[in-house]
Amino acid sequence: MDKTVDFLRTGIHVLVIDLFPPTPRDPFGIHKVIWDEFHDEEFEFPAGKDRTLVSYEVDGVRVAYVEPVSLGAALPEMPLFLWNDFHIMVPLESTYRVAWDAAPDEFRIAVETGVVPDPDAE
Repeated sequence: MDKTVDFLRTGIHVLVIDLFPPTPRDPFGIHKVIWDEFHDEEFEFPAGKDRTLVSYEVDGVRVAYVEPVSLGAALPEMPLFLWNDFHIMVPLESTYRVAWDAAPDEFRIAVETGVVPDPDAE
């Protein structure tokens, strides 16, 4: 989190993909923790959407483009700012699918079940 805040302070645009559930340390997700360093604003997750994608544009006025998502939903495309007022759209869902399809079976099992397969088991 500190590095992300440092990047934003020095004018580096950042895209954050926070797919972890909120915790007692960050009950409104990592975006609220980051954004509170610049603007103390209220933020609540919409019903059923407790993960966030955020694109930060930081040249001049800082702007956060926040997209709440739910676990299991398709990921939308998100802007990645290359400089102020200029961005490319990042195809998160299709990129994820290609990476997932290329992942070894052991990795997919570990992600889906939370259990790392025993490499010595046959």
